Amino acid sequence: MKTLPLAVAALFAACAILFAAMQYAPPPSVKPDDATLKSIEARADQLADKLAQLRRVGVHDPILGDIEIYHKAAIWTVKHDEFYNKASADWTLAILDRGLLRASQQARGEAPWLSAPGRTVVRAYRSAIDGSVQPFAVTLPADYGKDPQKKWRLDVVLHGRNPSLTEVSFLHAHLAEKPIAAGLNYLQLDIYGRGNNAYRWAGEMDVQEAIESFINTERALGRGNLIDAERLVLRGFSMGGAGTWHLGLHRPDHWCVLGPGAGFSTTRGYVKDLPDKLPSYVEKCLHIYDAVDYAENAFDVPVVAYAGADDEQLQAARNIEEKLKPLHIPMTLLIAPGLKHQFPEEWQKKAEEEYAKYTVKGRPEYPPQVHFVTYTMKYPSCHWAEILGLEHTYQRAMVDAKQVEKGYAIKTENVRGLEIVLPSGATREQLAVAIDGQDLNVRPYTNQGGLHVYLEKRDKIWSVALPERLATARLRHLQKIGGLTGPIDDAFMGPFLCVRGTAQPWYDKTQEFAAANLERFQAEWSKYFRGELPVKDDVDVVAEDIGTHSLILFGDPSSNSLIKQVLVGLPLQWTQKEITLGGKKYSSAEHVPALIYPSPLNPERYVVLNSGHTFHAADFEQTNAMLYPRLGDYAILKPTGKDKLAAEVVHAGIFDDSWQIGDE
Repeated sequence: MKTLPLAVAALFAACAILFAAMQYAPPPSVKPDDATLKSIEARADQLADKLAQLRRVGVHDPILGDIEIYHKAAIWTVKHDEFYNKASADWTLAILDRGLLRASQQARGEAPWLSAPGRTVVRAYRSAIDGSVQPFAVTLPADYGKDPQKKWRLDVVLHGRNPSLTEVSFLHAHLAEKPIAAGLNYLQLDIYGRGNNAYRWAGEMDVQEAIESFINTERALGRGNLIDAERLVLRGFSMGGAGTWHLGLHRPDHWCVLGPGAGFSTTRGYVKDLPDKLPSYVEKCLHIYDAVDYAENAFDVPVVAYAGADDEQLQAARNIEEKLKPLHIPMTLLIAPGLKHQFPEEWQKKAEEEYAKYTVKGRPEYPPQVHFVTYTMKYPSCHWAEILGLEHTYQRAMVDAKQVEKGYAIKTENVRGLEIVLPSGATREQLAVAIDGQDLNVRPYTNQGGLHVYLEKRDKIWSVALPERLATARLRHLQKIGGLTGPIDDAFMGPFLCVRGTAQPWYDKTQEFAAANLERFQAEWSKYFRGELPVKDDVDVVAEDIGTHSLILFGDPSSNSLIKQVLVGLPLQWTQKEITLGGKKYSSAEHVPALIYPSPLNPERYVVLNSGHTFHAADFEQTNAMLYPRLGDYAILKPTGKDKLAAEVVHAGIFDDSWQIGDE
C-alpha cells in the first residue's frame, strides 16, 4: 500500500489535537520585536518591488500569482497580528525569501516549481470573487509525465480545523519542498479553503477555483491529458470531513469516490445550545449546507467514510447512513475501535484500500441512471440531468431518470423544468420520454455542440420546450435559477463590488448603521475569507463594474445614486418618509432595508442592499456549523442605538421562486 504524503499526515495529526481541545478561537499572538517586524517589512517591500518589475515586463498569472502569494501571506500575517507560533516570524521571513527566490527565477524566464515531480510545492490562483491571491499545494509523483499515455488520478484533500492556520503557516508546511514517499500513484491538491470556514461560501468556491487553476495550468504546460477527469477523489478529516460530506453530496458527479473522515453533516444536533426553533427563514436556509438533506445523492457517488468508535463526530456518518438504509443505497463506513478524534496512518491505509475499489475504473462517463436531490438551484445538476427550476425553494426536489431502450423514464418532485443531455454519439432520432406518468415523443435539440432535451411543467403538465423560449421567459418573468437563488450570503460566491454612497443621506442614524456595516464587512472578509473587500464610491462605478459584478450597495436613495437607480426594479418602495415592503410600511428615519435581488441593471447578477455576510466574527470563532444565513432574502432592520451596528430584525423572509414576497 502506498504511503500518503507526509504533509497530509501532519495535518491529520494536528487536527486531532486541536479538535480534542475543541478550541475554535486562535491562540494569542506571539508578536515579534520591532527589529524583526522591520525586517519583515523591508523584505516585503523588496518583494513588492520585484513583483512590480515582473508586471512591467508582462509576467501574468498563474506565474505571477505563484510569486505574489508569498507577499500576500506576509502582509496578512502582519495586518492581523497572526504570529500564532513562536516561530511565526521566522516562517514569515522564510516565505518572503522563497517569494524573492521565485521572483529572481522568473526574471530569468524560469519557473521550476511548475515542473517538480516527486515533490510538494505551493501554487496559487487569483480568485474571480475578489481578485485575491489564494494558495494551494500540489504533490506530483516522481514519475509524473514520464509516460505521456498514462492518466493520473487526482485527490483533492480538505484540511481540518486549525485555529492557528494562516497563509504563512500553510506555505511553511510546504516550504521545504521535501521529496515525497516513493511509489505515490496519484496527484494531490491540498486546499487552503480561505482558512477555517468548512469550505462554505467563498471557501466552497476556493475548492472549485483551485482545481480549475491546477488543471488549466497543466493544460497550458501541455500536461492536461495526464489528468484523468473521471478519477477525482474528494477526501478530508474533521472539518475536512464536513467539507467532503457537503461538497461531495451537493455535487456528486464531480468525484469518483468520497472519503469523509468524521466532521459534521447537519447543523441541528451538532451545534450545542442551538434554539429549538429558529426563525422560519433561517430554518429554511439550513437546507443549503446540511449535507444530510442530500444523503441520497450517494446513489451517484461511492462513499467511504471513517471515524473513531469513540469520536462524537462519528454521528456525521451515522446521520447519512440512517438516511441511506431505507433506500438500499450502499455506503462503506470504517470505524476504528477505541479511537477518538484521530485518523492514524494504519486507518488511512485501510481507507485507501477502499478508495482503490473505485479509483481504478473511475466514474462512468454516462451512467445509465441518475438519482439526485436538491433543495436549491444553487446545486441544480448531476451528470446528464439538470433541473431548470423548482416549484418551491428549500423544499426537497428530486429527479430520478433512467435510460431505457428507446428513451428515458423520469420521475420528479418539486421540479418545473428539466434538461437532459444525451450521450456523445447520439442521433436526432425521436425519443420516448415517460415523465411523471406522461408519455412524450421528443426530438432532441442541437445546442452547444450536443443533443439536449428540454422539458417544462405548467399546470402539472409536462411538455417539450425550446431553450431560447425558456431563456426569454426568465428575462420577462424573474425566476430563481442557478446563480440567482439567494439568500443574501449567496452574493459573495461570485464577483461582487461594494458601493458606498457619497451624497448627503436622509438620516444620520441610518447612514451610520450602513457605513458601520460596510466597515464590519471589510474587516471580517479580510480576517475570515482572506481577501481585500472590493469597494468603490458610487460616482466611480463604471459600465464594466455593472456588467461583471453583483453590486452591494450601502446607504439610502439620497446618499447612494445606484440605490436610487435600482429601486424601480426592486419589490420595495423607499422614500424619505417611509419604506414599503410586502404591503407593510416602516419609517425611513428608523429603519434600513437589507435584501438580495436580481439586479435591475444586469439580470445575470445580484444587487444587495446594506448587507455583507449575515453571520459575523463571533460565529466564525465557534464551530463552522454556525456559518448559516441569519436573514434570508430580505429584512427590515431597526438600528437600536446601543452601538452603530446594533439592530433589531423587525421583519425578514425569503422571496418565492418568482422573487416575490409570498406566504410566510
